[in-house]
Order: sequence, then C-alpha cells, then structure tokens
Amino acid sequence: MAMQPKATPGNEQTTLPTASSSSNAPASSASTAIEHPIAQAAAGPVSASTAPLPALGDSDASVLDALSKLAAGGDLHALLVPNQIISRTVATVDALPRHSMGSNYILPLHTPAGSLQTVQANGVTVIGPGNAGRYDPYVAVLESADPHTLVDWYRHNYPLFQQAYRELGYPHGYFNDRLIVAIDDMLAAPDLHASIAVTKSGSRYLFVDPQLQSLSNGQKLMLRMGPANEQQFKAKLRMIRSLLAGGQIAH
Repeated sequence: MAMQPKATPGNEQTTLPTASSSSNAPASSASTAIEHPIAQAAAGPVSASTAPLPALGDSDASVLDALSKLAAGGDLHALLVPNQIISRTVATVDALPRHSMGSNYILPLHTPAGSLQTVQANGVTVIGPGNAGRYDPYVAVLESADPHTLVDWYRHNYPLFQQAYRELGYPHGYFNDRLIVAIDDMLAAPDLHASIAVTKSGSRYLFVDPQLQSLSNGQKLMLRMGPANEQQFKAKLRMIRSLLAGGQIAH
C-alpha cells in the first residue's frame, strides 16, 4: 500500500468500486448471519433525531451538517470530501481490513497534507517524528466527537449506511458487522515505539520489514500516524466499539 496516496478531489462525483470487482473482498463481508445488529447499539442520554432520513443520494448536506456539529473541536470541513460522504465512508471501512484500497478515490477524507516525512538514522531511512503532525487534525476531529452522540447519530442514519453497503456489492451483507471487523483490525495494529524503516519504490514508500508491509490498510494507517496519535485513536475506537456492541462507557 502506498504510504502517501494521491489526494482525493473534493468536487467530482465518483463511481465507487463494487465488492465484486475486488479479488480480495473477504467472504465475511457477504455473510447473511448478523453478529452485531444495530439495534443493540447503546443509546445515549439524549436520543438521536427522529426526523425522516433523506435519500442516500441527497444525504450529503445533512450528513456534513451533523458531522460538523459532532466534531466541533476540529476543522472537519477542511478534511472531508463533501460528496458521496456515506458511500465513501462505507467503501473505505470495507477496504480497511484488506491489503489494497482498490482506489484512492473512495476516501471520505482528504489525505494528509504534504508527503511522508523521513529522516536518516544510522544510514537507514525511517519515518521522521514530525510525520505524526500530519495526522494531528484528523485525531483532533475524532477526539472532539462525543462517542455516545456519534453512535446515536450513526444508529439513526444506519439505513443509509446499509443501503450504501448493499450498493457496494454486498446485497446480503450487514455493514455494522463489517464496521466492527474494521475497528477490531485497527485495534490489533502493533504498538511500535521504535523507528520504522521505509524504502521508496517509485513515488511510494513501503515498510522495509515484510511483516509490517503485509499488514492491512487500517493497521498501516495506525503505524503511519505515530505512537501518540495511535494510542488516542485506539482509545476512541474502543469506546465506539463498546457502544456499538451494546456496552456502556463513562460520560
């Protein structure tokens, strides 16, 4: 996987790839047995809106408005690709546990500014400590979102996510199960505090360690963002996962 994929344009409509077009789509994505029904997701102290949902194709404005309010502590507008938000999110979640994104144009967020920052250490190219700063805005957005409110919003809007998942190529799949698979996969990313060696291949950076290079998209993302950001990201993911599975967390 490229360490620095091409930036995602924010003003063009994109035909997202379907699961059937990907040779490495996991069989579990198409399972008919629902493991984590969205109805079990823990409700917060304030119930989500009961307003009728828009059509999936007309949902961008309401989704952008809601997410901007949820992430009041970060500049979400600068990070988010403002069209096909739910469909892009679903396609990206589906791709995170895999080893190829399939397309750079499915991402709901613009890629981090600039290129991967590296330094030389004992003659080896490693990811520089300054590279983590490129991911700080994304972690700030996630940190500012209350997990209860976020899960309430997701639960209310779940039919749109489920529709997008079916349109992606999983007519019998259940998106919430896939989301939890993606979260668990990212939580399983190794916690590395040593320097990570990389090598450039064309315009891409690859991990030198074959075990790291063989990690999933989501786990590689965790390593690229730096140890401190990774720990913050994982902490919030654990809260969200607990609520999705019907658990409770402290307010």
